[in-house]
Amino acid sequence: MAATAGFGCQRRGWARPRQQHGFTLVELVMVIIMLGVLAVFAAPRMFNSADFHARGLHDETLSLLRYAQKAAVAQRRMVCVTFDTSITLNTAALTLENPTPVASPMPDVNCSVNLVGPKGDAPATVTAKSGTGYSAIKTGTASVTGLIFNGLGQPVSAMRVVLADSSTVEITNAAGITIEAVTGYVHD
Repeated sequence: MAATAGFGCQRRGWARPRQQHGFTLVELVMVIIMLGVLAVFAAPRMFNSADFHARGLHDETLSLLRYAQKAAVAQRRMVCVTFDTSITLNTAALTLENPTPVASPMPDVNCSVNLVGPKGDAPATVTAKSGTGYSAIKTGTASVTGLIFNGLGQPVSAMRVVLADSSTVEITNAAGITIEAVTGYVHD
C-alpha cells in the first residue's frame, strides 16, 4: 500500500514560524491615552444638548422672521412677531393685522388674526427647548416685545413709522439675529 505524502507524516525542521497576532504594549497604551483625551475634551461637548437646542432655536427664529417678512409683502398687510420671553413659554408667534377700513388718522397696528405657518400651525410659532431661550429683543438700544413688518417688508413701529434703527433678537448660547432698518433684511 502506498503512503500518501503529507497524510499522517510530519516533517521535522520544515515547520513554518508562528506569526504573532495582536498589539504591542506601546500601541495599547497610546490608544488608552487618546481615548482619555477624547473623553476629557470631546465627550462633554457631544453630550451637551443645550448648544444643539440653541442653534436650532436660532435657525427656526431666523426662518420665522423671514417668513413673517415675506408674508407681509405677499399679503400687503402688517405682520406682527410677538416674543414671549417668560421662562415657562419662551416662544415667538406670528399674527396679521385685521384689515380695517382706512381711517384718518391711521390707528396703531393691532395684530389679531393668526398667521398660518408653513407647517400648518396657526399661529406660526417657534418654542424654545429647555436650556435656551430669547434673552433680549431690541430695536436700537430699547427693549421691545415684538417686531412688525409692513406690506413692503420694512420693520415699523406700532404707530406705522419705518424704524430708523436695526433690531436684534438675542438667543441664549447662540448668535444674535439682526433685522436691518428700512429694508427689513433678516440675517445672522
